Amino acid sequence: MEYTKLQQLQTTLQHQQLDVAYLSDPMTIKYLTGFGSDPIERVLALVVFADHDPFLFAPALEVEAIKGTGWPYSVYGYLDHEQPFAMIATQIKHRIAQPSNFGAELNYLTVTRLRALQDQFPHAHFDVDLTPTIERMRLIKTPDEIAKLHEAGKWADFAFEVGFNAIQLGRSEQEIDAEIEYALMKKGIMEMSFPALIQAGAHAAEPHGETSSNQVQNNQLVLFDLGTVYDGYVSDASRTVGVGTLSDKQKDIYQVCLEAQLTAQAAAKPGMTAAELDKIARDIITKAGYGEYFIHRLGHGMGMSDHEFPSIMEGNDMILEPGMCFSIEPGIYIPGFAGVRIEDCIVITEDGNDSFTHTSKELQILER
Repeated sequence: MEYTKLQQLQTTLQHQQLDVAYLSDPMTIKYLTGFGSDPIERVLALVVFADHDPFLFAPALEVEAIKGTGWPYSVYGYLDHEQPFAMIATQIKHRIAQPSNFGAELNYLTVTRLRALQDQFPHAHFDVDLTPTIERMRLIKTPDEIAKLHEAGKWADFAFEVGFNAIQLGRSEQEIDAEIEYALMKKGIMEMSFPALIQAGAHAAEPHGETSSNQVQNNQLVLFDLGTVYDGYVSDASRTVGVGTLSDKQKDIYQVCLEAQLTAQAAAKPGMTAAELDKIARDIITKAGYGEYFIHRLGHGMGMSDHEFPSIMEGNDMILEPGMCFSIEPGIYIPGFAGVRIEDCIVITEDGNDSFTHTSKELQILER
């Protein structure tokens, strides 16, 4: 693995006159080092210096795995009964006797752990939030990252095919989900981006509901929101299909949502703002009379995780640039009736965009 992003961060520290960066978000650590792990309650940290080599600090049981990634710098482990922040401080002081200015991801670092660091360095300042720096680094994807996102998208398309074929009257959302995950595992895809969301009928009007024992009935819309992980990069896509005979209103909310999604996706290009893109889709849904039922932003960034910076929403005047990857996912959710969401994740190209998923978005009505 090349460590160019790590070198970029060191340059940033120099420019901001920061002695040390303490990074503890596992996704950031994986992005910068190639080592991925969920430390649960234990301490995992990447410590980066402006003028010294970085080091990784991890639970002792992770040290050999870190070495196995080819990490070329120091790694230190600790046992459960030891004091991790005292040990981290010792290693920092070996490099800088009295560091004055620290940067950290303040949106991730807990108050307890920040205080533990402050106790070790009582005269240092911990005022600089490196979250925006890390977000900006991850914002523009490399060709290699984009290739992995396309591969993850391919497996999401496969998952939709399996899921649609698994729909049967009386079958629960959970049973359909199980068939999807089993089929993916047989293909060697062992991890979903997030727990797949399958919602039938009125249940789909809960955008952040969960796949449940709710059973598919005739004359319903069924919403699928899912994604897979390929070599550390994710997919995220949504489709909604019909079962049996749909009412005019069910068809209408689907077609309005589809128009909003297709129009916004076709419009996405460099130079426009995130807010302008959100407005394109929102205006279509509002004009059709369903504005009050579109209750979330148009999209979110994605890459190594399914929700990244930036938000594609009203009030965000960030200019879209080539290499940005994000979702376009308008939705209409009418409580007690139905929900529709249609979503693709795209990468902004030099003159437009390219989608990572390609399952048809035309209304499919399944006869069961």
